[in-house]
Amino acid sequence: MTLHSGRRPRLAVTLGDVRGIGPEIIMKTAASREVRAAADLVFVGPANAGVDVDERTGSWTAAGTATAAAADAGRFAGRAIERAVALALEGAVDGIVTAPLDKAALLAGGYSYPGHTEMLATLTGRRVAMMLAATKPTAGATNPLRVVLATTHLALRDVPTALTARAIADAAAVTRAGLQEWFGIAEPRIALCALNPHAGDGGRFGREDDELLRPAADAAGIAGPFPADTVFVRAMRGAFDAVIAPYHDVGMTAIKVASFGGAVNVTLGLPFPRTSPDHGTALDIAGQGIADASSMIEAILLCAQIARRTAGARAVEV
Repeated sequence: MTLHSGRRPRLAVTLGDVRGIGPEIIMKTAASREVRAAADLVFVGPANAGVDVDERTGSWTAAGTATAAAADAGRFAGRAIERAVALALEGAVDGIVTAPLDKAALLAGGYSYPGHTEMLATLTGRRVAMMLAATKPTAGATNPLRVVLATTHLALRDVPTALTARAIADAAAVTRAGLQEWFGIAEPRIALCALNPHAGDGGRFGREDDELLRPAADAAGIAGPFPADTVFVRAMRGAFDAVIAPYHDVGMTAIKVASFGGAVNVTLGLPFPRTSPDHGTALDIAGQGIADASSMIEAILLCAQIARRTAGARAVEV
């Protein structure tokens, strides 16, 4: 299927963890006038899984029970992702948007991936990068913050081993291409966030920034490393289009403090756009009708925007 001028992008939306707020925010998103004007949505769940939605509460029931077991929820979520990716690869949809999943449930359901990002990379055979992108500048800032992870879901003790020159080079290459092709930034300005306090302070707090990160940044053609306590502020003030963070929490904390509810998770490097909201399953408030769908709405709108831009680029190439 080819996206042509005048047609709304067709996006597959996965159900996420059936025990969480995914079903509720999907229903609220589908009711948004802005979303209906931007995209046609295809809701993806596993065939014959016995999953239904109660439109009064936004709760899912699975296999005739009020709640799904964790393993069932993980299996449903994994199968939905597989189906959505298949639809995108065969051209039946222009992109996918994923509701939150629970990583422990995913494992219990038979999928050993740490999260969506790693699963999508395997299913497509692509080198990818996880980016959280604010959809608008934070109050008082001039640029929307975009944060890319050089390492993703792993224990902090494992970061020094996983953070290699190759990991930084790969993240920089995928980020540069993504910003150019999906965000329309011709010459992306990318910074690398330091690993240690004050970028090691000349070796006083570790030598990784001088001996690993700085040479890797130079080789990749990006700036840095810059201390974590200033680089994200500099990006929001217009110095950089994206910041590569060395590990999960330093990057995710920055973007979520700056723009929680208005940020979108984007998997760069895929052959189709994939987005998701900037939050998790929120199991503690599921089924209460109080979940905020703002980030899910932003995820749909951004995925549709990227799909339109990439379709235009393909049209120009032809």
